[in-house]
Formats: sequence, structure tokens, C-alpha cells
Amino acid sequence: MTLIDTHAHLDDERFAGDLQAVLERAAAAGVARILTIGVDAATSIAAMELAESYSVLAAVIGIQPNHVAEMKPDDWSHILDRAVHPRVVAIGETGLDRYWDRAPFPMQEDYFARHLGLARQVDKPVVIHCREAEADVVRMLRIEYDRHGPIAGVMHSFCGDKATADACLEMGLHISFAGMLTFKNNQALRDVAASIPFASVLVETDSPYLTPVPHRGKRNEPAYVAHTAACLAECLGITPERLAEQTTRNARLLFKIS
Repeated sequence: MTLIDTHAHLDDERFAGDLQAVLERAAAAGVARILTIGVDAATSIAAMELAESYSVLAAVIGIQPNHVAEMKPDDWSHILDRAVHPRVVAIGETGLDRYWDRAPFPMQEDYFARHLGLARQVDKPVVIHCREAEADVVRMLRIEYDRHGPIAGVMHSFCGDKATADACLEMGLHISFAGMLTFKNNQALRDVAASIPFASVLVETDSPYLTPVPHRGKRNEPAYVAHTAACLAECLGITPERLAEQTTRNARLLFKIS
């Protein structure tokens, strides 16, 4: 099987001591590509540097909503300057978050709109974070969709309801599932996953967070995307091999990677 982990944070200090071993375990598990994601200017630059150092990696750059209030004056310029870099395959993660109280919501909305515009400008997909802000995210996406048409991108680590998923799918977005899908108390999310069209589904780890069963309590890493993929295959009523083939095809088309 070949899998693509569409969302990991490999610049995290928890990978500083054994990143090479982490990548080797991912390869052994069939993970062919990994997208490493920035959440601010510094981690976005770090993601690019990692992608330049390891051919298995590609970078996604942006300012995550919880970090927009911490930005330095030139941080957004760093994202703008690097958005066209060939190792950068998407813009984000961006979006909205009402769970944490780290950034004023109007500021989050401002930068979400900026990321959406930048992604369209450079013709790259957008990676969207949403936590307890589904209605607001759909509202802003609808504005973008009504003005400019279908939105290339992904709702990362999806944990919303079917209505939210359906609205995002209608606007052209993909839905990506992380380790939360495997948690015993998350049947509602598995029910949503069962309704997602094959052509619009992706898998991810969100490493080092959201470690799937059977490794909960440990640091997450890209090799573990196989567990989420197996769970998603069961939700969709297909074999893990078929799921791997489809999600890998979807990721390659969306992010324009080989």
C-alpha cells in the first residue's frame, strides 16, 4: 500500500532527535509523501527547509488562527514571499478557532480571508483548521465560493457534523481525517466519514498530535497514518488497499505532487 500523510508538524521539537528514524518508519509503513505544515512564519520557514532537505516532504506555509495575534510586522510578508516556492504545495494552515482564546476573532477572519485570496492567487490549495467554529468557517467559505467559484483545499483533521461536511464538499473541498477517527467514543465522526465520497477523502496524522488507536498516549508520527486509513476504510466499507489507492490519488491531484 502507498499512503500520503497530508498533515504533519515535523518541525516540532519532539522530532528533533530522531527525524531520520521517523521518516524511515514512515517509509516502511508505505507512506510515500508527507506534508509538513507551518503555523506561523518561523515554522513555515522551517517546513520549507525540511522539504528542501528531504525529498519525501513537501511544505505548507501560513499563519494558523491561534497565532495571528502573535505575528511580527513582517511575518505575513514572509508567507507572501515564499508562497510560489516549488516546495510549497499549499497555503495554511489557516481558518478559525473559537476553542482557544488566543486571537481576536475579527483578526482570525481577516487572515483567513487573506490566506484564501493568496491560495487562489498562486493557484495552490488551502489547508483549513476549524475548531468549534464550523458555522463561521462555512460562512466565510461561502463568501469566497460565491465570488470566485470552487475552492481547492482541505478541511484538515475534520471533526464536524455531516451538514458541515456536505457544505464544504459542495464548495469543492476535500475532507481529511486524523487519529480522532479511531477513538472509541467517536462513532458520530465515523458515521460522518462513511458519507464522504471516495474522490474527496484524505488521511493525515497531525503529528505529533492526535495519536490514533492503538498508539494513544505516545507521540504521533507519519507511520501511524496507516491506522487511521484502516479505520476509514472500514467506515467506507472498502479494503485498506482500496482506501490507500484512492486517498493517495486524491492527495496527488489536489496538491499536485508525484
